[in-house]
Amino acid sequence: MRPTWRDARPALIAQALKRAQARPSGNWYVVGASRDVPRDRPLGRTVEGTEIVVWRDAAGGLRAGPGACPHLGAPLRDSPVRCGTLVCHWHGMALDGRPFAGWEPYPAHDDGVLVWVRLDQVGGEPATERPVVPRRPDLTRGVVDAVYTAVGRCEPEDIVANRLDPWHGAWFHPYSFVDLTVVSAPADGAAEDDDAFVVDVSFKVAGRAVVPVRAVFTAPEPRTVVMHIVRGEGRGSVVESHATPLGADAAGVPRTAVVEAVIAASDRAGFGVARAVAPVLRPLVRRAAGRLWRDDLAYAERRWRLRAAGRFPG
Repeated sequence: MRPTWRDARPALIAQALKRAQARPSGNWYVVGASRDVPRDRPLGRTVEGTEIVVWRDAAGGLRAGPGACPHLGAPLRDSPVRCGTLVCHWHGMALDGRPFAGWEPYPAHDDGVLVWVRLDQVGGEPATERPVVPRRPDLTRGVVDAVYTAVGRCEPEDIVANRLDPWHGAWFHPYSFVDLTVVSAPADGAAEDDDAFVVDVSFKVAGRAVVPVRAVFTAPEPRTVVMHIVRGEGRGSVVESHATPLGADAAGVPRTAVVEAVIAASDRAGFGVARAVAPVLRPLVRRAAGRLWRDDLAYAERRWRLRAAGRFPG
């Protein structure tokens, strides 16, 4: 393979990261997959040290708020949902998503693939009514979607910086990518419409079989990098990599969750069969994403350690 280190200029990646960090998020954070929030139980998460709980009301709408019961602090993530009401399993306090006994709800949004919560006291930005959801294939026309989640000891910027370095793909992930060429990269001070990495790459399918595509990487908000397939098999498909800060561990090291949504679309008539067996395909997609992220999280964690020690060369 041709060396790519001269092309992957640290300043170019750093400037793309800086522009991404300057974009508004509206204080919205991805907390998990839509499928992670069924009708009968809540989803508990911690975002930047803030304990939250998410559940569905009787109509299937999303509700969210602090994860501690306002009565005696019980963990609401362990409580059942009864007819859309979250009932604390310690003493039976019922929360229907409206303010009650000092408990104040958080705005929540379900985009059909992922669930988001708005935490104004954490984000500190001007709030927006909805999160910045990337452009996607029409979910109502039949797609296959899968969500993979992993946690690393680093900060969101380390995750985003990794994704804004497409040059490492074929070198670091030879089991998945071949013939990777960065067709264009954003110039210094790139305008919003030009702030993208365009990549030609072949995905390994099985054995020597590969699928060549053109992909475009963009960062629509500070904690998200999106890959759109714009040419080749699966045109219109999207891979969204969201980085959600969880807070520091007992040793003071920051922890960040990667929530990656793969939304696959195809114009082929046979793709209807893939949709029919989506429950079987999702674990395979998550396994493939997990293999990539084991490597990329190791790099992101090293990047954070170097930054923390003042030794990062970028």
